[in-house]
Amino acid sequence: MKDLNDLEKTIGVHFTNADVLKEALTHRSYLNEHPEWALPHNERLEYLGDAVLELAVTEELFTRFPELPEGELTVYRAALVNYQRLAIVAGEIDLQQYLFMSRGEQADNSKAREVILANAIEALIGAIHLDGGYETVKNFIHRFVLVHLPEIIKTKSYRDAKSELQEIVQEQTKITPSYRVLGESGPAHRKVFQVGVFLGEEKLGEGSGASKQEAEVEAARSALEKMNNRQ
Repeated sequence: MKDLNDLEKTIGVHFTNADVLKEALTHRSYLNEHPEWALPHNERLEYLGDAVLELAVTEELFTRFPELPEGELTVYRAALVNYQRLAIVAGEIDLQQYLFMSRGEQADNSKAREVILANAIEALIGAIHLDGGYETVKNFIHRFVLVHLPEIIKTKSYRDAKSELQEIVQEQTKITPSYRVLGESGPAHRKVFQVGVFLGEEKLGEGSGASKQEAEVEAARSALEKMNNRQ
C-alpha cells in the first residue's frame, strides 16, 4: 500500500478530510478481512461520483460542440464514461496501488478487476466533489477523463458497435442479429456477464462486461473485428 499523499500529488488534489479519500479507496471485500476498519466501503461515493462525472462530461460536450445533436453527444459521453475507459484512467494514475481490497481481489486479474478500478474512479470523483467542491472535481475530470476525447474522436471508438453490426448484417442477410447470455460469474455485487451475438444459430462474436448491455457491445465489437479480419 502506497502513501496516499503520493496519490494526492499525482491527481493534483489535496483532501481536507483524509477519511473521505480512504473511503473512496475502500472496496467492499476489504471489510470482510478487516472488520475493525472504521470506514464504510466506497459504493455510496461511487453512486455520487457517477452522477458528477456524467454532469461534468455532459456540460463540457454541450459547450464544446454547439453544432452536434443530442444523439452524437450521447455516444461521445458513453465512450468517455464506460468502465473500460475509466479503468484506463485508473491505470494512468496507478490507482490500483492505493486500493484497500481483500487478498483475493488483489490477486484477481480478470475483467472484474477493470470494473473494480472503474468503480473506484467514480468513488474518487465523488470524494473530490464532497471534499473540494464542483470546480475542483471538474478540473480533475478535465485533466484525466476528457483528455481522452481527441483520441476517441480520431479512432472513432465512440461508434455504437451494436448499431454498426446490425446495419452490416441486415444489409447482407436481411436478418437482425440476436444476443444471448452464455454465462455469469462473480458475486452478486460485481457480476460479469458473458454474451454471444448470433445470426440464427451461428455465433458471430462473444463478449463480457459488468452488465448485459456492456457484454452485448463487446460481443458486437468482437463480431465486427472478425468480419474485418476476413476482408
